[in-house]
Amino acid sequence: MAFAYIKPWDEALDPYVLEKEGKIFGFFYLSYTPMSTDNYWIGGFQIDKSYQGKGNGKRALGAIIDFIRKRHPKCRIISLTVERNNLIAQNLYKSMFFVCENMTNQDGEVIYRLKIS
Repeated sequence: MAFAYIKPWDEALDPYVLEKEGKIFGFFYLSYTPMSTDNYWIGGFQIDKSYQGKGNGKRALGAIIDFIRKRHPKCRIISLTVERNNLIAQNLYKSMFFVCENMTNQDGEVIYRLKIS
């Protein structure tokens, strides 16, 4: 949460919780450069263990993408990173049409991107 105030990477970093039936089940943040077309990053995307394996991650990611499209209409590329050995998350991202860029960030995490129209 401190990153939301420090803003170490970009001009804006907005934290959000994911809620279902009045209960918080996850978290993510959006790091971005306002008014850019290609600098929007989903980070910290986490689903509580008791909500995993039930389609909640896929529904949440779809809602996040829709939210970004509505809140940031100039956005054309959404990026995120995933740990190299987290195959479940990688399969989730691929199922939502994110493409592996075969690049890593400074922490060795694999970068995925989604082109949106």
